[in-house]
Amino acid sequence: MPANKNALIRYKTIDNCLRNKYRRWTIDDLVDACCNALYDCEGITKGVSMRTVQSDIQIMRSDKLGYNAPIEVYDNKYYRYSDPEYSITKMPLSQNDYDVIREATDMLRQLSDFEQFNKFDDVIGRLDDSLAMGLNKRKPIIHFDSVKDLKGLELLSPLYRHIDNHQTLKIVYQSFNADEPTEIIFFPYLLKEFRNRWFVFGSKPDSAQVYNLALDRINSIEPVDIEFVENPDFDSEHFFDNVIGVSTSLKSYPRRIYFWASKEQANYIKTKPIHHSQKLIKENPDGSCEFRIYVVINYELFSVFLSYGAGLKVISPYVVVRWMKNEVEKMIRQY
Repeated sequence: MPANKNALIRYKTIDNCLRNKYRRWTIDDLVDACCNALYDCEGITKGVSMRTVQSDIQIMRSDKLGYNAPIEVYDNKYYRYSDPEYSITKMPLSQNDYDVIREATDMLRQLSDFEQFNKFDDVIGRLDDSLAMGLNKRKPIIHFDSVKDLKGLELLSPLYRHIDNHQTLKIVYQSFNADEPTEIIFFPYLLKEFRNRWFVFGSKPDSAQVYNLALDRINSIEPVDIEFVENPDFDSEHFFDNVIGVSTSLKSYPRRIYFWASKEQANYIKTKPIHHSQKLIKENPDGSCEFRIYVVINYELFSVFLSYGAGLKVISPYVVVRWMKNEVEKMIRQY
């Protein structure tokens, strides 16, 4: 690559700072921002020198990496972009960048033949299509579900590092139902994505429960000098075996859920099971089918069932039947 990983983190951090038009940035401010970014992303504690950041600014200004960043000094003290719309993230990749990414993609493609790496197929598809779009100036031919500017994605990398380093965190969190944010001491264990939304799972001091926090509701995270505590009952590999979505706890237990699906919906459910535990129990003469899944009863389960409309009917247990019936009746009243 044209620059090492730490340098790229510094360039991106400086870029993010200079794009913020509502703050004045001195060289000391930029040094502090780079130190914090390297700690969050890589766990590096030795910091960054002023000379290094000044050198980074000169490289960004130059054509060495193709940035030609319009960085200027005003009032003999503060840094900013003379073009407020500029960002290094808007720069096209160089041929060398394409070659390196292509080499990495080819390596991933070879590894995907092994069972433990077969989840790379999605990543490879995204890379292949993005590279072809850039090189050939064509429209995409693969479309993946994504949410533009999804709040909280910037926390993924630092949270990953903190989990890997067993680092206790102070998280400022505000749920949708809360009027004010709350400070939480948190032992993070796992990151999970569900329907383009990310969650971090972990425990709190003096509690044996496992909690999930939505990243888009986190205002800030900060490492704290409190001993990290593992939860011996939390198994990240199997915690979600019997769960649809993210709503569950150590005390949750799965139930056998029986449901009927119309002929049209049954064809979809056969080819794309609602859960890996799904079993076909009965196929009726009219093409409709009865299925069984073994999952925890949670909101996401109801959400999936409701998405099939009149083409799905829950048979048992009664607690799920009653919830579905009440929800459908409320929906009818809305119209």
